[in-house]
Amino acid sequence: MLCTGNTCRSPMAAALLGRRLDDAGVKAKVSSAGLLFDGKPATDHGVAVMADRGLDTSVHRSRKLRPDVLAGADLVVAMARSHVREAVALAGPAVLGKAFTLKEIVRRGEERGGRAPGEALDAWLARLTAGRRPADLLGDSDADDVADPIGGPRRAYVRTAEELDDLTARLARLLAAGGLLLVVGEQQQPKAEAQDDHQQHDRRRQHEALLVA
Repeated sequence: MLCTGNTCRSPMAAALLGRRLDDAGVKAKVSSAGLLFDGKPATDHGVAVMADRGLDTSVHRSRKLRPDVLAGADLVVAMARSHVREAVALAGPAVLGKAFTLKEIVRRGEERGGRAPGEALDAWLARLTAGRRPADLLGDSDADDVADPIGGPRRAYVRTAEELDDLTARLARLLAAGGLLLVVGEQQQPKAEAQDDHQQHDRRRQHEALLVA
C-alpha cells in the first residue's frame, strides 16, 4: 500500500487488507511504502486505532518507495491519485497497468466484476484498465483519494480507519472471487511431482501475492 509518509494511511490499509485476505483464504504478502523517508514509526493515533481493531502496527517503520519495490509488486494500491502519479514517475508508464488508488480499484472491480474462477491477477487488472486514460489520474478527487488524517485528532484516524476497513474488505472480496488461489507473487518451488491432490492443494494455498501500495 502506498501513501505519502507511510506512517498512517498505508500501514493501516496494509494491516486491514492482510487480515481480510487471510480471512478469505488468500495467502498474501501485503506491504506498504511511502514517498518521503525510511525508518519512521506509525503515528500514535494510527497504532491506537488499529489496536482497537485487534491489529498491531506498533513495530511498523516507514519505507521509502523505490523502483525495485514497484518492479517486484504485482499490484500497487495507493491512497491518492498523486501517489499513483509518483509511482509512474519513479518506475515508468508500465506501472500504470497495475497501479490504482484504493477507491479506484474497488470501484472498477465492482463495475466490471471480481476475478473470475481461475483468472490470473494480471488478466483481471487488464479488464479493469480497459479504456482507462492517464488523464483520469490528474488532479485530486474525493472519488479516488482517501483523506490523510496526519496531524489530526484521534477521531480523524477513526474515520480513516472505518473507510479503509470498508474498502479493503471490498477489495479482498474482489481478489478472492476467483477462488482461493491467487498466484501473483513469489511462488514456492514445486515439490516432487508425486503428490496427492490434497498436498498439491495445500501448496497452492501457500503461494504468496505481493501487493504493495
